Amino acid sequence: MATLEKIRSKAGLLVLVVGLALFAFIIGDFLNSGSTYFRQTQERVAKVDGEVIKIQDYQGRIDEMTEMYKMQSGQTNLPEEYMNQIRQSVFDAMVQEIVLDEATDKLGMAVSPEELFDMVQGENISPMIQQMQMFVNPQTGQFDKTALLNFLKTIDDDNIASYPADQQAQLLQARNFWLFWEKNIKRQRLEQKYTTLLSKAVSANVLDAKEAFNDAAENSDIVYAMQSYASIPDSTIEVSKSEIEKLYNQRKELYKQKEGKVIKYIAVDIRPSQEDYDKASADIESLKEEFTTSEKVADIVNENSEVPYMDAFFTENAFDPEMKQFATTSEVGSVYGPVFDNNKYRMFKLVDKKVAPDSVKVSHIMLANGDEARTTALADSLMNVLKNGGDFAALAKEFSADQAAENGGELGWFTEITALRGVNEDFKNAVFSTPVNEIAKVKSLYGTHLVKVTEKTANVNKYKVADIDMTVSPSSKTYSNIYNELNQFISQNNDLAKLDEAAKEAGYNLIAGVNVTADNQTLGSIKNSRPVIRWAFQNDKGKISEIFECDDKFVIAGVEGTIKEGYRSVASLTPALKAEIAAQKKGEKIAADLKAKNLTSVEAYADAMGSKVDSVKFINFGTRRISGIGVEPKLNAMVSLAEVGQVSAPVAGNNGVYVFKVYDRNKDAKEYNEAEEIKTLDASNAYRFGFQAIQSLVNKADVEDNRIRFF
Repeated sequence: MATLEKIRSKAGLLVLVVGLALFAFIIGDFLNSGSTYFRQTQERVAKVDGEVIKIQDYQGRIDEMTEMYKMQSGQTNLPEEYMNQIRQSVFDAMVQEIVLDEATDKLGMAVSPEELFDMVQGENISPMIQQMQMFVNPQTGQFDKTALLNFLKTIDDDNIASYPADQQAQLLQARNFWLFWEKNIKRQRLEQKYTTLLSKAVSANVLDAKEAFNDAAENSDIVYAMQSYASIPDSTIEVSKSEIEKLYNQRKELYKQKEGKVIKYIAVDIRPSQEDYDKASADIESLKEEFTTSEKVADIVNENSEVPYMDAFFTENAFDPEMKQFATTSEVGSVYGPVFDNNKYRMFKLVDKKVAPDSVKVSHIMLANGDEARTTALADSLMNVLKNGGDFAALAKEFSADQAAENGGELGWFTEITALRGVNEDFKNAVFSTPVNEIAKVKSLYGTHLVKVTEKTANVNKYKVADIDMTVSPSSKTYSNIYNELNQFISQNNDLAKLDEAAKEAGYNLIAGVNVTADNQTLGSIKNSRPVIRWAFQNDKGKISEIFECDDKFVIAGVEGTIKEGYRSVASLTPALKAEIAAQKKGEKIAADLKAKNLTSVEAYADAMGSKVDSVKFINFGTRRISGIGVEPKLNAMVSLAEVGQVSAPVAGNNGVYVFKVYDRNKDAKEYNEAEEIKTLDASNAYRFGFQAIQSLVNKADVEDNRIRFF
């Protein structure tokens, strides 16, 4: 009881203690969850209608598309501008996927596994697959379903681990390639189903068909005179503030803007100094004697030139004009240069020349790398069979390990350079030295090839040229000098308000009042300048940046201000709106003055306008741009309605006032076909829906774009 009394007496204290403990627990949990929330926010590259796109997912898709591009282009490193395009393409695709999934989920629309199977290996192969060169039969130029099925069978092999390491890598790369395109095919099919549904809801009727036919079937030839709005000084036209505001309010929805920054910047070219040019000239000049006398031309080129030596013969059509002139007029062993052109020093040597076929057509049986003894034995056995009259194509289909097997081993035509680059030097030498219909054995990284030359082109003059190319680049000394000068300028002039005058005195060109948004990938035409834009969005008015290296320029920037998201101000649009209203008033004045003259010919109007009579043919109601005049929809309409031979009233257009006369009108000889016209209009509508429908969903979506934090 005593203990209980003590507890009761301390009840207030206990409540306080328990309350503090609970508070600490709740706060701790909140802080932990807050930390998690903060991390999630930091990882969020975008949010679309509440669905988050994390940086890891976005980067993964970028990496995937980058690999696909490298595979298809054969490039190993992509320029930054290519990467910017890939990032934008991936972002657009991810946003479109989210909004399309929202729309199709509401409709219960999807692509079933059976439907996808039919598109990738069934009876209705996707056009996307049919257009892939790897599945096109080189003999017919048509899609080869057998090649597709063989490819799918190869990449679906469960025993990839049993293959040599290099083949494992190739198979995995091929599998990833296929999965990428399979996802895209599925996505394209879902988009097609959605847009088809929408397009079926809007169908052309007989009135649409007749109107469309008439608009295009009747063409008018006119003579005309035009008085430009520029003929009246702007100072004579009054435009009130209320008129500008009225036009602004009528179009306000067109003037939405994203958040942006207003910046000024200095861009300094990183160019070679005279010392750099002198050194490059001396370097290449010092090689001339050795280049002329040495037999190790390949070593000299590969050690000193930015272009590697190609041990192959070329026809003159493969050379640029300067090299062509040298090769076709010089003796073997001759050296030309050094010469300077396009910021580069060059020197040529004619190593050899001959008369030989430019190209050879080749078939092969490729035995994949594996047990060397077994491969050698099989190769020798096949050579014996072929020497005794064996069917090369049949043996290729049975034994060759590559896709050419299906075509009897046919690889197509090779020049020396394509054979060298595509396989190796031994392969090149073999196919160009082997007589037609004879067989040679050659090894490469891919395996052992039994090569048969089936055709050769006619003999032509061919040349082997060694080419030393040295582009003059800024030395580290030059680079440092340019950087240090700019750095010293910034350290002495870190007041944005005074930067303009300081730049002028220092001889730097400063560009001011440049508007950028988070979507901009470059600052003007400066390559790899996205970091400058990212910096601007991370800093406030008055800040001046450090020096950025953007490709071949050093750039410094200053933030002049921030443009808030919303609508552009009336003040910022006043010059354009005022000019438009002034043009309208000029048109009304010119038209009224001309009408008051009661003129009866186009020639008389031309005299009154101070212009000349001109003519144009084939105008109809649907003409988008009139030849020699431009976009003038009012003129299109009035010409279509005018009677032949009658001088029109003055027509106020976009650029001036027109008076015209239709002197001839021609109807298309094509007969009206109602069903055909409706079909054409429906096809046109379907195309427009395909282009506009998804973009409309994107425009209506709530998209929060945070890419500027990451890229």
